[in-house]
Amino acid sequence: MVIAGPLDWSLVDGPLPLALRVLGLLSLAFLLVTRDRRWWTRWLPVALVLAALLTYLVKVIVNDWWQPFPDELPFEVLFWIGILLLGLLLAAFKLRFLRWRGRLGALFAALFVSLYAMNQVNIYFDNYPTVRTLLGPQDTVSLKDATGTTEPVLEVPEGKTIAEVWKPPKDLPAKGTLSQTPIPGSKSGFKAQTAYVYLPPAYHASPRPLLPVLVLMPGQPGAPENWVTSGQLPMMMDAFAAQHGGLAPIVVVADPLGSPFNNPLCVDGKLGKVQTYLSEDVPNWVAAHLQAAKDRTQWAISGLSNGGTCSLQIAVNAPQRYGAFIDISGEDEPSIGSHQQTVQSVFGGDEAAFRKVNPMDVMARQKFPDTAGVFVAGTDDATFGPQAKVVYDAARKAGMHVQLMELPGGHTWQVWRPGLEKNIPWLARQTRLIP
Repeated sequence: MVIAGPLDWSLVDGPLPLALRVLGLLSLAFLLVTRDRRWWTRWLPVALVLAALLTYLVKVIVNDWWQPFPDELPFEVLFWIGILLLGLLLAAFKLRFLRWRGRLGALFAALFVSLYAMNQVNIYFDNYPTVRTLLGPQDTVSLKDATGTTEPVLEVPEGKTIAEVWKPPKDLPAKGTLSQTPIPGSKSGFKAQTAYVYLPPAYHASPRPLLPVLVLMPGQPGAPENWVTSGQLPMMMDAFAAQHGGLAPIVVVADPLGSPFNNPLCVDGKLGKVQTYLSEDVPNWVAAHLQAAKDRTQWAISGLSNGGTCSLQIAVNAPQRYGAFIDISGEDEPSIGSHQQTVQSVFGGDEAAFRKVNPMDVMARQKFPDTAGVFVAGTDDATFGPQAKVVYDAARKAGMHVQLMELPGGHTWQVWRPGLEKNIPWLARQTRLIP
């Protein structure tokens, strides 16, 4: 039996969240109660009102002004933000009533309330499933060490899948490798965030199979490392490889944003030539640095939320490059707010330019009989769930071979992580990796 170390303890269920809950509630009770009458008549009411006002201010700033997320902060998240602010205010106000030991206790109590509230937000989004994921990507190796030397290519007869001719060598590693690497915008000029490359165990064999490629994208705000930490991509792909003799797709986690809070809308527009970057620069980089499949039928693109929208955009605007896509919690059209705001900000007010690249418009005027895709949506996602159904119907009418998968959860990692994991077998079949 393997005992998980502290870094692998769950942050979303089990003893650690329970301990944080107990400590947080006890600390909140300690901060709320005192014998001084002035506390009950003056300072506690002030703390409650201030916490409510500050929480409302957070809501206004995030939902109405800054708008860093594609959907509004849910009530449950705002509630826990309010609890965190209340804990800090209670501790600050209570210091005047305490001696130095009590003041130290109040500071620790504020800390435990904050940790409790922050982890409740984490549980809602399922953003950091373990302590390890808080620390960022682990166990990365340089791309040069991961790729090694150029190896002879495994020949696969026409009509056969790679798995049907693959014989894993005895010295095949049990796990794949993860590497951090820049992918420059050689043609597009787009300055992307650092990418990650997962190479499965089979890539390290000789002869080397020309494995299919999955280009994977984060949401916005976000960065490629989100799929490595919150998405637990290496663990997910290693598990698939372990069941298939070391075979799995090569995964390139690429960036369509430029920085975590940017949203260039995955088009060649005023904010950057992202479409060119994903349809030309990334594939060209893979061809130059990796031994991988080149045929469009063995290339797929996927992403979550903003990245899901982008995956469909690239699939219909660059069908010569990608034969399959997995759109996870994507929108029904690229957006940075209202339709009018989007057209004005990104396309200079040119509605025709927007319709030229908008997937719904492209699919209305063009057929895609050689493209396959999966749309994934959360059953509790009131915003993006209905949009997924609309886009799925449009894709089906455009001749695509598509599926719609609904998973329990909202617009969170509770849907995004299994949204990819459950479709890896489909992707492997679609890209002729397995029968």
